[in-house]
Amino acid sequence: MVQKAKILLVDDRPENLLALEAILSALDQTLVRASSGEEALKALLTDDFAVILLDVQMPGMDGFETAAHIKRRERTRDIPIIFLTAINHGPHHTFRGYAAGAVDYISKPFDPWVLRAKVSVFVDLYMKNCQLKEQAALLRLQLEGGGKGGVGDGKEAAGLLAELSARLAAVEEQAEALSKQLDDDSADAAAVATAAHLERKLTGLRRALDALEPGTGSPSSIPSQN
Repeated sequence: MVQKAKILLVDDRPENLLALEAILSALDQTLVRASSGEEALKALLTDDFAVILLDVQMPGMDGFETAAHIKRRERTRDIPIIFLTAINHGPHHTFRGYAAGAVDYISKPFDPWVLRAKVSVFVDLYMKNCQLKEQAALLRLQLEGGGKGGVGDGKEAAGLLAELSARLAAVEEQAEALSKQLDDDSADAAAVATAAHLERKLTGLRRALDALEPGTGSPSSIPSQN
């Protein structure tokens, strides 16, 4: 049974949180509410999230300050943040959102289908990342015990490595197709940022997988995936 991804929804207005839940319920993932920046940071101390939807205008700690705290923590710095704002203050305000570490900046009212599609991309990436991490950990254990198990275990490990590589290649192919679609000048900054984040994640996974290839060093030298 595949574990559901967690999505953090941060907004000081209950009606906005309710609306976000209605929009994202179709993704069939775990939706976690936070009514303030402080509450969001507390949730991030214990749980792992696929993506954070963060309101900009909040009393006390606003969205920009909350994002700054998230990006300073090693545990949470790579979690994608989508800023939601009721007021569009122009390019400078949008740039501030990207500078704070957001992968997207959406003004309200927004298209529910578009928001759901954007969140779905990061949920899918998170789930694939978790699956590859689990399989890589299993393969690492098999390699560490390879000297005890004989030829059969070596063949099993090699087969699992090939399967991992094939699965990652399929995701890399999808990412490459996305990048080609963004080559033209009409692509917006949010889409380009999303594609760049995906490529960075895949590069890290490929490095970890390559480290498992015979002759690249001991299993202990395999880089971890955060």
